[in-house]
Amino acid sequence: QVQLAESGGGLVQAGGSLRLSCAASGRNFSNHVMGWFRQVPGKEREFVAAMWSAGSTIYADSVKGRFTISRDNAKNAVYLQMSNLKPEDTAVYYCAESLGSGNYFRDRDYKYWGQGTQVTVSS
Repeated sequence: QVQLAESGGGLVQAGGSLRLSCAASGRNFSNHVMGWFRQVPGKEREFVAAMWSAGSTIYADSVKGRFTISRDNAKNAVYLQMSNLKPEDTAVYYCAESLGSGNYFRDRDYKYWGQGTQVTVSS
């Protein structure tokens, strides 16, 4: 059983930065695409970024150029560096391990999820 735990969320002013971390336990995730999603109350979970083990990345248009996903397979960890944050980035952020379905933009393409970490950006 894979367990994911996010950390690093908090309150930041617009224009600021935060770095989220996700630690995986249970087994090594190096062969799996890892993703970040976010969710605000009343809305569906939204794709943010994903990263392949070999280093390829994809981003939602809303965060492209501001967020950077990275991973350390030896440490079983994935990160999300968020810069130039905007109030609309306020959400609970989740990391997830993919099913390997070939699609990585939908939450149903991910099997394991963390509990989430709150990010609040004040204007």
